[in-house]
Amino acid sequence: MPTISVDKTELYKALGKDYSRDEFDELCFEFGIELDEDTTGREEPAQLKIEIPANRYDMLCFEGIALNLNVFLGRQAMPTYTLKPPPGGALETVTVSPATAAVRPYFSCAILRGVQFTPARYASFIALQDKLHANLARQRSLVAIGTHDLDTLQGPFSYEALPPDQIRFAPLNQTRAMTATEMMGFYEKDKHLARYLPIIRDSPVYPVIYDANRTVLSLPPIINGNHSKLTLATTNIFIDITATDKTKLEIVTHILVAMFSQYCADPFTIEPVRILSPHNTESRTSPDLTPRTTHASAAYINSITGLSLPRTTITTLLKKMCYHATPSPTSPDTLDVAIPITRADVLHEADIMEDAAIAYGFNKLPRAFPATKAAAAAALPINKLADIVRLESAMAGWAEVMPLTLCSLDENYQWLNKSPPSSSEQQKPIRLQNPKTAEYQIVRTSLLPGLLKTLRENKHHAVPMRIFEVGDVAFQDARLERRSRNERHFAAAWYGKQAGFEMVHGLLDRVMMMLRVGFVARGGEGKGEGGEGYWIEEVEDATYLAGHAAAIYLQLAGRKAQKIGTFGILHPSVLKAFELPFPASTLELNVEVFL
Repeated sequence: MPTISVDKTELYKALGKDYSRDEFDELCFEFGIELDEDTTGREEPAQLKIEIPANRYDMLCFEGIALNLNVFLGRQAMPTYTLKPPPGGALETVTVSPATAAVRPYFSCAILRGVQFTPARYASFIALQDKLHANLARQRSLVAIGTHDLDTLQGPFSYEALPPDQIRFAPLNQTRAMTATEMMGFYEKDKHLARYLPIIRDSPVYPVIYDANRTVLSLPPIINGNHSKLTLATTNIFIDITATDKTKLEIVTHILVAMFSQYCADPFTIEPVRILSPHNTESRTSPDLTPRTTHASAAYINSITGLSLPRTTITTLLKKMCYHATPSPTSPDTLDVAIPITRADVLHEADIMEDAAIAYGFNKLPRAFPATKAAAAAALPINKLADIVRLESAMAGWAEVMPLTLCSLDENYQWLNKSPPSSSEQQKPIRLQNPKTAEYQIVRTSLLPGLLKTLRENKHHAVPMRIFEVGDVAFQDARLERRSRNERHFAAAWYGKQAGFEMVHGLLDRVMMMLRVGFVARGGEGKGEGGEGYWIEEVEDATYLAGHAAAIYLQLAGRKAQKIGTFGILHPSVLKAFELPFPASTLELNVEVFL
């Protein structure tokens, strides 16, 4: 969850009360946020560090926290955000070029008039943009915000997409003009901006916003132009927002104008902008401040919370959470609810019910045992089986390890002297589409790489080492809805100055005995002569030394005999790949076949 730092003195002033730490901590708890730290007593001005739920984008700044808490406390009503045309009546316009559809197709904008900045307000305005870019906008890949001093610009504006060599301007805090191509080289080592360059670097055209004099406002999502940069003296702000996601575009627009329109000369008013899109069916006015309307059932809210509140009481509670709710005239149970533009997190009637419960007070909700008989929880059969194997291995003196489930393609195949599957009949691994490192490319199909890497990282310990794991491997499976399946495997490794083949064989016999599966004599063509049970047969497996490996077969009632695993002494090339100087013997088998 994001943590927002706010000035303690200013927040308490906005809330109209000096709280003790315990009082403010309790207020945060009641509202559903958390006071993480109070820096009172340090040299710098006291700060309150508040953890905000990840879905509450309207509380990512001082203004949002103060607004929501004041409404919750009943000190003010939720503001009504309105669109106010300029005094002359003619709206500023932005013409969107059809070429922008190839790179960042969605565009929104707004104007805030008569803003009175202070250093704290200015810092909060910039910080909110950074917070939105970092989480909701996914590091500007989905949404990018540009803010400009409108008094330095001349409308009408245009949003275009041009080849990078045709775009030339002085970027923010720079005096030298350069082309967009030059900027890619100029900022590739910048610790702040370098991460955003790949978003558009390989595109044949870059998005760019011009005013009537062909002055560049911004090159989204990289940087604004220096000509129109904001200062503390700025009073009229032009906001441009470009995006690849239409829904998030509207959310960011609403949050930004809602939080800072309170500082306008006419508080909570926003000047709209006319967006002309010749390639679309119609143009529009941005932003749209119409609250979303929905319905909620009073019976549903009461049934979940255990209350018996009348609709009028529920509407009062919802007003504390920034809703405007009224009893519906068409139904004795329904509430007509208007969701403000700041509450993008409200997606379902359950969200409204939760907010009603918060406003009522979670600690005040009635406590009662459910009317139905409580059902006793039980472990899944596969987990019970895995616990049996895990317990018996530990009692035999083997140490359990829990390696990562991701590994590299080489570790899973080449280092074990195996080849990746080449046909659809074989069990193909699940590959990560965009792995961040070569070490995590696929979901493992064997437990052995994890065991051997664990031995490698602990080879400074005394030998012999005996380790095991009971865990899942995964394969592609087109027959299933999720196109993949898990298998629960058991694997063990003996590592020391001697191979320890008989040790892993002994562990296999112990596990089988505890699973009540007996050993039977080997029959012809993989059939046990003694009926149900398991047996082993010599097998040629490149992972193991020739003549020192065995396959494990299982025959259960009503089932065909099947190979369930292998064990043996590892091949020297495998030991070398995993940087292990001593011999090792390993065992791996599929335990799901016992169910």
